[in-house]
Amino acid sequence: MIGGSNKKRDKIEISIIIPTYNRYEFLKRALTSVYAQTYLPNEVIIVDDGSTDNTSQIKIEFPHAKYIYQKNAGVSSARNLGIKNSSNEWIAFLDSDDTWHKDKLQKQVDFHKNNPKILMSYTDELWIRDNKEVKVPKKFKKHGGNIFERCLSYCIIAPSSVLISQEILKQVKNDDGVFDESLEVCEDYDLWLRVAYENEIGLIDEKLITKYAGHENQLSFRYWGMDRFRVKSLEKLLQIADEIPNQVWNDGAQVWNDGAQVWNDGLMTELKFGMTDQDENDGFKIYKHLIIQTLLQKYNLLLKGAIKHDKIQEIKFYEKRLRELNE
Repeated sequence: MIGGSNKKRDKIEISIIIPTYNRYEFLKRALTSVYAQTYLPNEVIIVDDGSTDNTSQIKIEFPHAKYIYQKNAGVSSARNLGIKNSSNEWIAFLDSDDTWHKDKLQKQVDFHKNNPKILMSYTDELWIRDNKEVKVPKKFKKHGGNIFERCLSYCIIAPSSVLISQEILKQVKNDDGVFDESLEVCEDYDLWLRVAYENEIGLIDEKLITKYAGHENQLSFRYWGMDRFRVKSLEKLLQIADEIPNQVWNDGAQVWNDGAQVWNDGLMTELKFGMTDQDENDGFKIYKHLIIQTLLQKYNLLLKGAIKHDKIQEIKFYEKRLRELNE
């Protein structure tokens, strides 16, 4: 785990990043929840990703927020631009159609003050559809600690729930920035996997954000086969795993070349199924094994979807990739 100092933090200074696109009314609601926090952020940055509605009027209603406009380039680009323009050690993300409960930031700040080595935390969430609370599916159950394996199948971390140190963001930054701008959706899934690969993540196990579902411009409603985007992230991780030299085990803890300790939370017993004795002693192979197994599951699901939608090129590609992964 990449960790900070053991010394408790006296002051945590936070920049809020809010990407938005044609969500003026939702954005006002989101900002109202920010300024109602019991622990106020030092900076609020709104990145308008080329809106054509009244979003620019937000500058008048919330004059203390920093408003940045860019031509439409997607949510990853908007978040990356917000991060580049931030001036504080800690970043909190908020999607413009979500809201925070009033003590959301305070509880995360208290957590990090008491756990200075943990440089990212997130919270549980409340879901609202058509003005009614809906039950969150079990597959999105939240976990804290070394949760890489928990993050593989689905994105269990809502961006609006995250508070993260710039130290981690610098660690996972790529050519585009922190978020992968080539991904139209599932960009958050991609980032949390890269973070969880080497870092312990804290969980405040309370519903401290509200996610509103059902409006027509939600990104998750635009695409068939969302796993198409998730496999891109997994393939990137598989390439990283192939490039990492053999890892070393010390007292049951995996130690990477940079000295970051990963996985000591008892998950090992869950991962031994189907692996050889040599694999059990090789931490690097465990991660690779997990990634490959998840890819096999997702490519099989995508193949079924491609057959259903009669997508010939996709069928050929998925069949080929499944053969390669099974070799």
